[in-house]
Amino acid sequence: MTATTARQPVKLADYRPPTFAVLHVALDFTLDPARTIVRAKLTLRRQAPGPLRLDGRKLKLRAIAIEEETLGDNRYELDDYGLTIHAPPDEFTLSTEVEIAPETNTELSGLYMSGSGFFTQCEPEGFRKITFFPDRPDVMARYRVTMRANATKYPVLLCNGNLLAKGEENGQVWAEWEDPHPKPSYLFALVAANLVAVHDTFTTKSGREVQLGIWVEHGDETRCGHAMESLKRAMRWDEEVFGLEYDLDIFNIAAVSDFNAGAMENKGLNIFNTAYVLASAETATDTDFQNVERVIAHEYFHNWTGDRVTCRDWFQLSLKEGLTVFRDQEYMADQFSAPVKRIADVRMLRTTQFRDDAGPLAHPVRPASYLEINNFYTTTIYEKGAEVVRMIRTLIGRDAFRKGMALYISKNDNSAATVEDFAAAMQEAAPECDLRQIMRWYNQAGTPEITVREAYDSARKIFTLTFSQHTNATPGQKHKEPFLIPVAMGILDETGREIYKETLVLSQAEQSFSFSGIPAGAIPSLFRDFSAPVKLKGQSRQRLAFLAAHDTDLFNRWDALQQYASAVLLDAVAAHQQGRSFVLAEGLRTAIAAILSTAAQDAAFAAEALLLPAEGLLADEMPVADPVAIHHVREAARRALGQALQSAFATTYEKFGHEAADDKSGAAMAGRALKNAALAYLCAAGDTSQASAQFAAARNMTDTLAALTNLADTASPAREEALATFYARWQNTPLVLDKWFAVQARSAAPDTLARVQALTTHDKFDMRNPNRVRALIGSFTGNAAKFHDTSGAGYNLLADMVLRLDPANPQIAARLLTALGTWRRFDAARQSLMRAALERILARENLSHNSYEMASKALA
Repeated sequence: MTATTARQPVKLADYRPPTFAVLHVALDFTLDPARTIVRAKLTLRRQAPGPLRLDGRKLKLRAIAIEEETLGDNRYELDDYGLTIHAPPDEFTLSTEVEIAPETNTELSGLYMSGSGFFTQCEPEGFRKITFFPDRPDVMARYRVTMRANATKYPVLLCNGNLLAKGEENGQVWAEWEDPHPKPSYLFALVAANLVAVHDTFTTKSGREVQLGIWVEHGDETRCGHAMESLKRAMRWDEEVFGLEYDLDIFNIAAVSDFNAGAMENKGLNIFNTAYVLASAETATDTDFQNVERVIAHEYFHNWTGDRVTCRDWFQLSLKEGLTVFRDQEYMADQFSAPVKRIADVRMLRTTQFRDDAGPLAHPVRPASYLEINNFYTTTIYEKGAEVVRMIRTLIGRDAFRKGMALYISKNDNSAATVEDFAAAMQEAAPECDLRQIMRWYNQAGTPEITVREAYDSARKIFTLTFSQHTNATPGQKHKEPFLIPVAMGILDETGREIYKETLVLSQAEQSFSFSGIPAGAIPSLFRDFSAPVKLKGQSRQRLAFLAAHDTDLFNRWDALQQYASAVLLDAVAAHQQGRSFVLAEGLRTAIAAILSTAAQDAAFAAEALLLPAEGLLADEMPVADPVAIHHVREAARRALGQALQSAFATTYEKFGHEAADDKSGAAMAGRALKNAALAYLCAAGDTSQASAQFAAARNMTDTLAALTNLADTASPAREEALATFYARWQNTPLVLDKWFAVQARSAAPDTLARVQALTTHDKFDMRNPNRVRALIGSFTGNAAKFHDTSGAGYNLLADMVLRLDPANPQIAARLLTALGTWRRFDAARQSLMRAALERILARENLSHNSYEMASKALA
């Protein structure tokens, strides 16, 4: 029997445990691009009254039986979203056989074709596109999988767990895999392709030897060395820092070029976007190398925080993602410069998540409802979730946090947990701390704004700070309760010497703290190392200049300079809007000169400090964003600084970044970053000759791309020559060609909009490949001055791309259209044009749930 059921919002308040537990899953795949047959045998046991509901999408049901007895049509009901058996036994074996067509699966969710074969992506709801199953994270089962495929075309067969047997007969290759650990269906993985492996081994702290394999397309194996070394470093680090040892005999990574995300932590078989595996000095930048290491570590760390302990439901997504982002941040801080890593993480958080918190798509770290869960893989879930974990560690201390992690894992091993389970483990580890209020970070959206009043009693030498916190209303949450906020702080005397240090705990809407024995003229340094994801408001420029020069906390030095530069540039934007010419503020010139003069002390920090605040951050501070004026002023500031400090920038350029081309050490990366930051200022000052010379002589992609980026910002023959040269060399290397598209989409040149429009019809622009779409369209939407062109052509281009992409890959379409969700931040004319683009998307018949949810919320 068949029926049609409309998709309804899913609410956290409606959670109920599954009616049936799945004790064991046996899967049998006969793989064929057009007609794959999947036979499933589920061993089920009742846990609660009610029918058996199995999720299923786009499956052709060929057979269904209970205990080998075929079910008649009157014993089950099919609809567009699954299958229901109304009166099943309390314990039984269900057998199904379905047919699917992986070659037509353009959504890249479930089982699909890419490159030389078959790949899967099952998080969050892809497994239901493979077979009928209660596809939810709290249904955990042990899997045994058999696969068969054409031996010539698909000789490599990989799956979760350990390999039991394999063979070849009658032109077919087969393999049998078993995962000894129970897992939710979203962690199922399968690969069948013509791949080649780079092999290695890792010996755990207990002496077990683990076989490691990174599987890639033929010809890519020479670019896997960094990924393999990163994997082994991450495995060792997790043992040393958290006491967590790998638990299988095999750990495989398979790289695929068509992938909606960065990577997937499937137990024992991680599937990766090639962008986070393949790297060589010739083809990958230093940033690429760091991203490969970060993502390799992140997915490996999921083995315990995500796989062995998973989330009860998708509302708890940050339980695995926020926690694991925190872990990968800590790992990367240990591998490179901890302060610089913190700066980079906070810059990203402020640029993306703070903006989301201030707009119509704001949601808590643990949302209350969703229509399409794919839309909630956001920086709020990941990066803000990581900040909540970091605050817990700050509040209870490192030792207690390590103890809390051990408790959390031991109490929830091989099960599906909740945010409350994590908080309870931390509370048990630190009973002297009251963490109950921390749950407000999970349940309330928004970014708290903090103001501070100072008072000084000179007679008693008592210095008092009074903190006030306020959080603006967000969709569905008008009133906010006070957050629990750790304030890591220090007090400096008039010379910049640190005289006091403490972590305060702010838990009320207004709260005062007094400090004795403090001399007159003391300066507080607040929220050191960004101890909470808040906005500290109201610091004077004089205070910011002092902290930028003297703060003993490196993060706060950088942050004070950023805030000072923002204030200066925003003043210049206001002047530009009034028709006045740009004048370089002496304080900004002095600050940048000071960084250059001391750059040798910490090249990595200097490279970060030289970057002016991003255009998006400046826009977020304006009542009405003016992207064109912001871009004009920021470029004028870069030009003026480049001219005023030309000699210092030239000296810096010549002094740094001359290590071996393939040197991936932190010092070498820092030197190249500083050299290329200096190059950017020299080019901004009007001299691109050095960029042309560097492009011609570069021996690594970091220097090549830095030079090309600067040349691409000009409308000159040198730009066209460099772009043509780059294309000719790299047109058949997809990840490198993505950079060619992205450089043009981010360009400040006058013809960027027209160029991007033309590139959408380029032979190498493939709408089926998410990396290519992100490189061109995603990069263009981040180019504010061009995307927000007053004609509205940028908005129309994005709407056209979303509508083209939505039927084939709604996940990527929905993520792209969020660029239109900030329409309230702009002037009336732009608002009208952006709304019109959103309304045009919403008017499309059969629009996906993904795009409908994001567009309708943006307009709400």
